Amino acid sequence: MDKEQQYRRVFRHLDKNGDGKISASELQICIGKIGEELSMEEAEIVAELIDSDGDGLLSFEDLVSVVESANEEEKVNDLKMAFRMYEEVEGCGCITPKSLRRMLSKLGESRTVEECKLMIAKFDLDDNGILDFYEFQDMMLT
Repeated sequence: MDKEQQYRRVFRHLDKNGDGKISASELQICIGKIGEELSMEEAEIVAELIDSDGDGLLSFEDLVSVVESANEEEKVNDLKMAFRMYEEVEGCGCITPKSLRRMLSKLGESRTVEECKLMIAKFDLDDNGILDFYEFQDMMLT
């Protein structure tokens, strides 16, 4: 089953009345089933925030958009944790050739500082010899 089929299956499950939209009350029921509480007012606010066409109801596309953005946020958080592991060695908020070498060494990869400089140079957009988080993110997502 591919990702879109999974999304459609979840959407059909949430869309209790089968009208092709998820209402605030359907959203409230769904949240209740996973053990969380959401008042009707809160459900209406959530629906309004997610709704892309202004009808107060969530379409399939709205659901996919929310799930995908949550997945992206999770990826960014994971990258931030990984970045901190690399930069923690130097504590400067960046990855230097030395901190990269040390971290790779901890991971069982033996590299020289020169090799690490070359690795960094590929993604060092501002040519300062180090990687900031955004350069690291670009490196990890390509």
